[in-house]
Amino acid sequence: MADVAIRKPALAGRFGGSAAVRLTTAPTASRVALRAPAESLAALSSALGLALPDAPKTSGLALPDAPKTSGRAGARSALWIGPDEWLVIDEAGADLMATLSGAGTLHSATDVSHRNVAIIVSGPGAEATLSAGCPQDLSLSSFPVGAASRTVFGKAEIVLFRTEEDAFRVECWRSFSDYVFGLLNEAAEDAGH
Repeated sequence: MADVAIRKPALAGRFGGSAAVRLTTAPTASRVALRAPAESLAALSSALGLALPDAPKTSGLALPDAPKTSGRAGARSALWIGPDEWLVIDEAGADLMATLSGAGTLHSATDVSHRNVAIIVSGPGAEATLSAGCPQDLSLSSFPVGAASRTVFGKAEIVLFRTEEDAFRVECWRSFSDYVFGLLNEAAEDAGH
């Protein structure tokens, strides 16, 4: 009988950070890259059980009536990452493709669960750690809790999601995950001083 190779998750068992920042690999999650026209949003939101955000993050101060760039319900999040484009993440591992197949409206959904890896950056130095490699203003006034953006960290494309005042979820392709984690770890050490 032939030996079967078992794929080890990217960054399995990796931890990092400093006294001010904690880096952890997020548990495995289901992810779907979703594309849809505006007239499909209501049906897709209903199928997913959350409101799909429909506008980009505005620059400048985060006002109470500013458009939201993420929608959350329980373990599920939908992040606006471009015109008519979302990254839907289900941390409970639900079958998002099955959920979306019953929406009954025009859309395109691609399962990207194995393409992405998420790194959680948390602690009082989280913002400073991410600012070391991300060109965006990540202050709470410009990037409030719930803000999401497709951006870069170092030379890697990421999707950045502020989940709490001092916590971010960094989504990156698994092929760049070692680079992103290493750069985050270096920046965390600097933020800890």
